[in-house]
Amino acid sequence: MKPDLKAFGAMKEAQHCERFMAGPVHYEVYVRKTAPAPWSLQVATEDRARAIRTAEEFLADNRAAAVRVTKETLDPDTMHFNSVTVLTRGAPEVKRPRVVAEDAAPRCGSPQDLYAPTSREMVGRVLEEWLSRQGVTAFELLHRPDLAEKLEASGVELQHAIQKVAVPESQIAGQPVHDLVRHYQKLAERTIERLLLAGRRDQFPGLENHSLADLAHRLAGQPDRAFIMGGVVSRALAGVRGGRARLDRLMDLADRAPMDGPPHAMVLVALEQVMCEMFAARTNLADVLGPALDQGASLAAVVRMVAPREVAALIRQDARLALHVPVVEGPAARLGERVAAGQFPLLSAALARMVVRELMSPRRLRPNDAAGEIDILRTLAMTLTATAGRLLTLEEVQTAFNERSKALVTADFVAAYVKSCTTVLCEAEALTRLCENVTGMANKRASARWLSACVGSLRFETEMRTASDQTPAQKLGVLAALGRAVRGCGLTDRDEAEIVTLIGAVGGTVEAEARITTLLARSPAPLPQKLAVLLRMASGDTAPAGPAADRARAEAVRLFRAPGNRAALAAEPEKLAPLKGLMKAAGLAA
Repeated sequence: MKPDLKAFGAMKEAQHCERFMAGPVHYEVYVRKTAPAPWSLQVATEDRARAIRTAEEFLADNRAAAVRVTKETLDPDTMHFNSVTVLTRGAPEVKRPRVVAEDAAPRCGSPQDLYAPTSREMVGRVLEEWLSRQGVTAFELLHRPDLAEKLEASGVELQHAIQKVAVPESQIAGQPVHDLVRHYQKLAERTIERLLLAGRRDQFPGLENHSLADLAHRLAGQPDRAFIMGGVVSRALAGVRGGRARLDRLMDLADRAPMDGPPHAMVLVALEQVMCEMFAARTNLADVLGPALDQGASLAAVVRMVAPREVAALIRQDARLALHVPVVEGPAARLGERVAAGQFPLLSAALARMVVRELMSPRRLRPNDAAGEIDILRTLAMTLTATAGRLLTLEEVQTAFNERSKALVTADFVAAYVKSCTTVLCEAEALTRLCENVTGMANKRASARWLSACVGSLRFETEMRTASDQTPAQKLGVLAALGRAVRGCGLTDRDEAEIVTLIGAVGGTVEAEARITTLLARSPAPLPQKLAVLLRMASGDTAPAGPAADRARAEAVRLFRAPGNRAALAAEPEKLAPLKGLMKAAGLAA
């Protein structure tokens, strides 16, 4: 009898709907009819006691062999439920033995497999400390007989590396650990023997008496050309320590490479593989770019190195950007010139993704300068967005900055960010800038809560009312500018309306106490001048939206409707013309 797939799909859809209908925080009851049966959802409820009681009833009535109650909490950002097990009773789950395919084989079966990018990455990971002590990369280890001989002589280092590979692979593939250890020991012996044999045959000639271009042309078409060229490049790096000096040597080799064709590509591919592994270490990156740069400046320098054209175009548009993007000099500048010419595309993409990974990490970009961190983050956002489509996708860039923005709305960062502010108005302006620079709706809402708490506090109102360094008209102008800045932050309509209303309420209090609108209406100034001032307040130019702007609008309407004023304005239409734009902005004209 064939299973009813439609009925099964309808059941899964009903269970999915039941989870969302139960609420953002609810409890689910799962049962297993028999010990080897899978878990199936029975009840979803917001009552914890009812969920536990239902589970116990299923078990007591022998309607289930096992029951489980979980607490489900909806994550508003991902719209996925996070589960926590509250109760599990009944027969334990039957662990099914892992099925091992008969043709299952280790990931690497021959020495050539170790030269693949993923295999070299694994070698670099399990031998990270040893490679760091030698000052080399996994690529060089696989192409230098002297390094292979030294690793073999160490014994313990190689054995530990083999175990680090064999144990996880055994757990994943279900193969015996000892079999995998023996396999990788033999593979390591074969790889080392291959390297030593190549060294004895002098397959990796030195460049002291040979031309790199001539070697590349002679190797063209040979089956082991990539292996031999890798050995030539690795031998040229022997004895050179430090990221800056090694990059300089690699750029010298690039200058000596053939001009074009397959020999040119053969040399650059080997150089690119070494550089990809070399820049993966933070110590090498700091050595290349300079130890004086902090994390944020280093990332900006990397972006400038891999995307020099895009960064140069942005600096031409906004010269202030040059203050935050360090100048790349020395071998890094030489690398940037080659990247700009279209060379080393894999290295450029790898460095760009490294910048994205660092942005998504919890590490501060500028630990001692919260305001500077926002500046450098804005700079990185502009430069990385300019590279979108060539090095990164726009979605990758947005995801990275959404993740980084989560760190900008934490209590610790906000406290450090506003620590230097001497007035609450300064805090409000700083928090407005924070709202403008964070990305992601959840982060926008979090930053809006900080700003709302600031402008809605008694301290903010008291300071704006009692500050003696500004006149009431100046205070209204500052509040109006703050309101306009809030509207440009990209907040949700609800958060924006709430914050603008709070600012308008403070502005209304300041205006009411100073009686600015009343004094303007009674002043002996010419009528067009009084109307211009009132209309600017009503349009939100010199007063925040709210009671102050409403009172200014009402007073302007009253002056317009006064019979004597209407006749005076009708007699001098040239004085009314400049007011039409203000009237439209204030909502008094179509």
